[in-house]
Amino acid sequence: MPNTIRRFLLGRRLATEESHQTRISNPVALAVFSSDALSSVAYATGEIMAVLGPAMAAFTVGVLGWSWPVAIGISALLTVLTVSYRQTITGYPTGGGAYIVARENLGELPSQVAGASLLVDYVLTVAVSISAGITAITSAFPATEPHRVALAILAIAFVATMNLRGLKESGAVFAVPTYGFVICILGLVGWGFIRYFGGSTTPAPHHEVNAPSIANWAGVWLFARAFSAGCTALTGVEAISNGVSAFREPTHVNANRTMLGMVILLGTMFLGLTWLANHYGVTYLGANGEESLLSKLTRAILGGDTNVGLRHFIHLTVQGFTTAILLLAANTAYADFPRLAAMMAKDGFLPRQFASQGDRLVFSNGIFILSALSILLVIIFNAHEHHLLPLYALGVFLGFTISQVGMVRHWLKEKGKGWQGKALINGFGALTTFFVMQVIVVTKFTHGAWVVVIVLPIMVLAFYTIHRHYIRIKSILAASRTEFVSHRKNRVVVLVSGIHAGVVTALNYAKLIAARGEVEALTVDFPDEYGHDSAALKKLLADWPAYCEGVPLRVLRNPYRKTLEPIVEELDRIRRVEPEITTTVILPEFVTGHWWENILHNQTALRIKAALLAKPKTIVISIPYHLKPIEE
Repeated sequence: MPNTIRRFLLGRRLATEESHQTRISNPVALAVFSSDALSSVAYATGEIMAVLGPAMAAFTVGVLGWSWPVAIGISALLTVLTVSYRQTITGYPTGGGAYIVARENLGELPSQVAGASLLVDYVLTVAVSISAGITAITSAFPATEPHRVALAILAIAFVATMNLRGLKESGAVFAVPTYGFVICILGLVGWGFIRYFGGSTTPAPHHEVNAPSIANWAGVWLFARAFSAGCTALTGVEAISNGVSAFREPTHVNANRTMLGMVILLGTMFLGLTWLANHYGVTYLGANGEESLLSKLTRAILGGDTNVGLRHFIHLTVQGFTTAILLLAANTAYADFPRLAAMMAKDGFLPRQFASQGDRLVFSNGIFILSALSILLVIIFNAHEHHLLPLYALGVFLGFTISQVGMVRHWLKEKGKGWQGKALINGFGALTTFFVMQVIVVTKFTHGAWVVVIVLPIMVLAFYTIHRHYIRIKSILAASRTEFVSHRKNRVVVLVSGIHAGVVTALNYAKLIAARGEVEALTVDFPDEYGHDSAALKKLLADWPAYCEGVPLRVLRNPYRKTLEPIVEELDRIRRVEPEITTTVILPEFVTGHWWENILHNQTALRIKAALLAKPKTIVISIPYHLKPIEE
């Protein structure tokens, strides 16, 4: 029954060689990797207004007009980031974004800082976008306000389930609300300009767009706060560079084209909505339960009574697509968080489980963890995106800065045609994003950014603790195989994954208890997408003759990346062929020195023992190899 339900929800499992079929086209990629950035226009202008609105009493009513020059500055920064990240995509066509760039050009520590900032950003992306989507629902249907947390959790569960089906499938589903939202906003902006310049609406004098008159430090501070708040419009810009490997060939060409299309749409919608909000006199204070700025602006542009007739239908349509893209903007994080976590796990800075692909060739463990952390944030902040946004942009711009510095280092090392100009572009991008990051730290520190400042070092420390553990285990296992010498030859079924002291001990024990019959070793290998043996198997086969003492090794190849299933199937086959024989399975295991270290390892042996316990005429014996605990 569980397998039937899983197949119904997720679809059939995919073999490794089918991975090329999961590559996505540019239109689908725009929905997958750009939904976060494009959806930010639904709240970015509102966040600028939420900073400027309460300041009207201290300054003048016209201070709301500052939102336009703020939006111009943010758009200029978007242009800089676009040019810089297009160079990153060209320089690193396999993807990886800030983490890979920092790892290869700046070293281990900067790469882990970049990784931590991106992981935090992706968790916040899910929490913010889902919460903003719920706000859109409550704006259209105020009666749902008391149920916003429950609705947010259901939305996260839905997005997670779709992503467990695979990137291609989730992108196809989420393309409709993404393109529907873009069409609605562009249509709204176009109609707003037609009504304004057609003379059918009266300009709002208190929103008159003039260059801000900054007469004192209070004005500078207010402008900086508004700018940092509006920078939420830039979240998700880096997503395409992180997921280049998901595009069809040629990957970097298609990724660059998609990024250019995303930026053009983002800039047009953001500037258009901000200009219209000024000229139509729409205000927004960011209070709990307040109607969103986009909803207010839609009513203002439509004019008349928006609760009846065609106007009501259009308003609900805009709100519906806004809700959909905000809820599904989390898909960008679901596309990138598992991939980044898998990279860091392969480098030994996160638990190995993050690098394991599920039945649908997605990194399922990353999806589960991302969902759990996002739900926790939604519960803590009661699904109000306004409370989460101050935590949001700092991690994003830290990743931006590290990536741009890494690219400068890349061009200095690689040189090549036009490298000076490329280095200059990335250098300018690094200086710009670093400056904005400082503005965000100063203006948002007391509003919640201090949490990110504390969390990032803790995460980096945890990464290094995990990394030291894996290095220690690897060195102990590598050295242990020379510490034991075989004394007798014999047999049973010994399960092996590599050669270390525990495996050698298991082979010796198998010979001791095999008074009659043969000793055989089994290993499971996951062929690559071309059907070739993995590097781990090649190393095992090369080392085997020196340590096996004549015990044959048989390889069970499984294209579905499963360890347990092929072992159980092979033992069932042996039992059918020789029903009178009792099979003894020898299972080498190393035992860590501390309980918490067990969490960092796959519990494969435990699952094998649990599965074989129900098999008739099957005995399972564990051969433990105890690792010395870390000295306190």
